Amino acid sequence: MTERRFIGKKVVITGAAGVFGRWIARAYAVEGAKLYLSDIREDALRDVADELKQEGVEVHWHVTNLVDEHSVNELVHVVEHQWNAPDIVINNAGIYPYRTLMNMTLQDWNDTMDLNLAAPFLLTQQFANQMIVSGVEGSFINISSGAASTAGVGMGNYSVSKVGIEMLTKTFALELSPYRIRVNAVVPGYAPGSEVSVMTQAHTEHMIKITPLGRTSGPDDAPQAILYLTSELASFITGSILTVDGGRTAGRLK
Repeated sequence: MTERRFIGKKVVITGAAGVFGRWIARAYAVEGAKLYLSDIREDALRDVADELKQEGVEVHWHVTNLVDEHSVNELVHVVEHQWNAPDIVINNAGIYPYRTLMNMTLQDWNDTMDLNLAAPFLLTQQFANQMIVSGVEGSFINISSGAASTAGVGMGNYSVSKVGIEMLTKTFALELSPYRIRVNAVVPGYAPGSEVSVMTQAHTEHMIKITPLGRTSGPDDAPQAILYLTSELASFITGSILTVDGGRTAGRLK
């Protein structure tokens, strides 16, 4: 049996009811972590939590509207009440609204920036303060995207938010390094199944075709990279962007 690397570690995961969030939560649960799961979709969030609780995992959950500062503050408060401070925070929640720039409203733009960029800023700032006060040498993971390095029609606001999250990652890594708090980002490959940004079967087939390794991202791909970056094996890694996308952003096959 492999060693369980995260026994007793306290992990906060946003967007935990989504496809990546569920995978990440299960990966940490298998490794012995305690979980605080956050999402805006109460029924789906409860389902994830109940499923893991039945397997003996310590799970807490909070319905959070990450574009509402009061709701974000409430999440931070309940985690502090439960744990004083987390050891690991995964800023996974995000949206991918397809809209060309010429047809985009300011509200469309702001909605994307608020969830994909402002929320991770607030959560990292506040949870880092908890870690500093409690003397926790913690770790943050932000979820970026290949859209940060490759532009595309209809994804301008999303791409800009992900460029921002990568720079936010590097800046927080520098500013939190005196406290031995590490901040990194992971770029997952395409995974079908999102309930927030539904993609067609044709889009999925296209993504498989342009991915050099010829498949979509599975339940062990990005989560195992995240576990590595938040483990002791990566204790000298901060401010890094780890791409786990089957080679899609490396270049074109033809």
